[in-house]
Amino acid sequence: MERSLTALFVDCDSFFASVEQHLDPSLRGRPVGVAPVMAESSCCIAASYEAKACGVKTGTRISDARILCPGIAIVESKPPEYIRYHHRVIEAVEDCIHVEAVLSIDEMWAWLPYNLREPSTVENLGRKIKESVTRNVSPVIKVSVGAGPNKFLAKMASKMRKPDGLFIIEPRDLPEILHPLALRDLTGIARSMEARLHAAGIHTVESLCAASKPVLHRVWGGVMGDRLWHLLRGDEIPDLVSARKSIGHSHVLPPDCRTPDRAWPVLCKLLHKACERLRSHGLLTGALTMQLSFLQGVSWASEARIDESDSTLELIRLLDRLWRDRPEPNCRILQVGVVLTRLCDPGNHTPSLFQTVSDTMASPNQEKHKRLDTTLDKLRARYGRHVVYYGSVQDSRDNAPMRISFTHVPDIDVEQD
Repeated sequence: MERSLTALFVDCDSFFASVEQHLDPSLRGRPVGVAPVMAESSCCIAASYEAKACGVKTGTRISDARILCPGIAIVESKPPEYIRYHHRVIEAVEDCIHVEAVLSIDEMWAWLPYNLREPSTVENLGRKIKESVTRNVSPVIKVSVGAGPNKFLAKMASKMRKPDGLFIIEPRDLPEILHPLALRDLTGIARSMEARLHAAGIHTVESLCAASKPVLHRVWGGVMGDRLWHLLRGDEIPDLVSARKSIGHSHVLPPDCRTPDRAWPVLCKLLHKACERLRSHGLLTGALTMQLSFLQGVSWASEARIDESDSTLELIRLLDRLWRDRPEPNCRILQVGVVLTRLCDPGNHTPSLFQTVSDTMASPNQEKHKRLDTTLDKLRARYGRHVVYYGSVQDSRDNAPMRISFTHVPDIDVEQD
């Protein structure tokens, strides 16, 4: 079967850092690191290409970044601005082709209609997208565009000529066009999978492409190996639909918020956010984990289970119980986090078969909690998160700023933290 180009991928280059350089012209052409909080113990969540050239990358500690790149400008992240420009980039791309799906704050892809699949046509389309972003968003914010016979290869193409790249992987060029890449360059291959490939005698992308389907099935331990075998050959296969397993938030506390009395409101605010996301996905949770990292380097976590619920008030009470049971109650805390697990759809929820009298009496309160959460969610979505909140969040407004999940980009008017 003759394959053709079917997918186009758009990847913003060093997006957070580029937005910062757009907002502050004095940062243009300079190495820039973006930090969640202005503390030397924090880390870069993004770096400009000027900083990357010095070895600074995502995850680099701020103090190390200053050593690697003397003169680097460290700026505090501005999530609302990144969201605003994210939506502007989408609009710029939509001026040229319909965006099939937004995959993250800096990635999106489009399905190529049958009349737009000739390589020369796709190349012209890629140039139009880049010009549209420059004209309608900013000449400082660049995108790399890739196209291929499937979404996986289109994404790889967008990374092969970064920054400000435009590259097309044509079916006739496969698999040789991929051979110069390193194994870790391929989406889905991290350090642990690379080690498994090495154990199977696969050390290069060329040997990966030459491996048989049974070999990849064995290395991946299932159908994911079969999928990669087909994707590397340009086959189109449906995306896997995976169930959400957890919802969580964490935050590194600035130096003046590391005492227990200042850390507790931040922890409550993180739980508020997690509960809102839980309800937005239409899910219930059956377990809450509280995570703490203490200043001396010790980490601790504890889980508590409940009958499945989405009530913020009920989960705050559960969090309070975990908080009171923490070790070293007077120790300073470096990082706090909450994770909701044992998620389920309300339609699959089975109430306890052993309800007590107190459980039955609590039912009217549960309905009140549900109405309260629904009302609060609507008010906060419309007017901002600071218009109304539980008292436990008091004094946490500036201590747990907004974060952007890679798989969930909020609307502009929803997450104004």
